[in-house]
Amino acid sequence: MIADWAIWLVIVGAVLLFWCLRGSRIPVKHRWRRRQARIMCRQLQGHDRSQPPAVVFARLRHMDPLAFEELLLECFERRAIHVVRNRRYTGEGGIDGEVRICGWVWLVQAKRYADTIRPEHVEAFAQLCAAKSMPGLFIHTGRTGPSTRTLLNRHPHIQIISGDQLLALIRVEPVLVRGKRI
Repeated sequence: MIADWAIWLVIVGAVLLFWCLRGSRIPVKHRWRRRQARIMCRQLQGHDRSQPPAVVFARLRHMDPLAFEELLLECFERRAIHVVRNRRYTGEGGIDGEVRICGWVWLVQAKRYADTIRPEHVEAFAQLCAAKSMPGLFIHTGRTGPSTRTLLNRHPHIQIISGDQLLALIRVEPVLVRGKRI
């Protein structure tokens, strides 16, 4: 009788363990990058909040590019914005994630630039968003040059978040998306 009870206990324990672990199908590299993103997010929202923008941008540019993507998605999540992460980092066609803002699903592309962003990168992202009939957020650490600003006039469904708006996103301060504060 005790043996039957022990067998059932083991079976129930195994089922519970399987049930709990099935949510952790996140690959180890993804978990590492998410952890790095959470650490950076806590630092930039906490004791490093008053760092000069140049220092913050230098830190962002030196992050692992995939951890930078995770940092941005983490910042959206901290604003209670629904985030959809990709199952893998490569082969997603230039989409680094999706966020739901004001009833719209926005495609997100993150770039760590040290210099002026390349208009062809924004154009390729704009074409991808147009093909999916979805607006896009192009978030970057560089400068937005005049040729890219002209390009954005042809693609009103694309919004760039950089500079002060990027700092505001990270520091959980108001950010304007399509004229609405999030």
